[in-house]
Amino acid sequence: MNLELTEAVVVITGAGSGIGLATARAFLAEEAHVVGGDLDVAPIEALGERALAVRCDLGSDEGARALVQAALDAHGRIDVLVNNVGIAPYREGFLAVDDDGWRTVLDVNFMSAVRSCRAALPSMVERRSGSIVNIASDAGRQPLVFFPDYGVSKAALLMLSKTLANEFGPHGIRVNVVSPGPTRTPLWDRPGGFAESLAAELGMEVEAAISHFAREQRQLPLGKLGRPEDVADAVLFVSSARAAHVTGSEYCVNGGVVRTV
Repeated sequence: MNLELTEAVVVITGAGSGIGLATARAFLAEEAHVVGGDLDVAPIEALGERALAVRCDLGSDEGARALVQAALDAHGRIDVLVNNVGIAPYREGFLAVDDDGWRTVLDVNFMSAVRSCRAALPSMVERRSGSIVNIASDAGRQPLVFFPDYGVSKAALLMLSKTLANEFGPHGIRVNVVSPGPTRTPLWDRPGGFAESLAAELGMEVEAAISHFAREQRQLPLGKLGRPEDVADAVLFVSSARAAHVTGSEYCVNGGVVRTV
């Protein structure tokens, strides 16, 4: 299937690892241009000459504006904006999260998308063309005790996406959501990450704990965690001309974990 993404200019937040890095690689395989923002840009720089790495703090308005401006300066337009950057601290529950914890998670997971959209939309409106894909989560639709602030930030992202789709559809701009379920990213595997926390809680080795989590705790019908590449494939489709009449929609890449209609 020809996705017609050749020479497209794609801005990706949080492009230095996990889903963001997999998405950058997928767009580059379609011969698009990628402008990736992150604090650690070495993995983006390693992607080759069609990838422009921008070191920026996407938890700040200055960082979002700098990333968008870098794309406009280099290419003169933005065809696709992928709001991917996010953090997911493992919590013991609601009472374990203080105000600073809430502010940090909402700032990175939700306000980064607000700021990036606010920076990119004027140029898209001027060209009457553009696609925005926000990376939410299954946690935005079902309560998880260990992710209270994360889940709220992703639920807010769902509403933001619907709002933008309604307002900017008449300007030729599509806004959609891709919502992963549990996905094996560096958030799981880094030292002190979710995998280690889970293993300690369950008293198991890391791989056994991950398998137990997928099969028993979250009861994923497919019985395993997703891969970043699974999410990237959905992002490419919904960004592309093959999804030209799709806006205000949510594509779930979650192994069947959300069972409600």
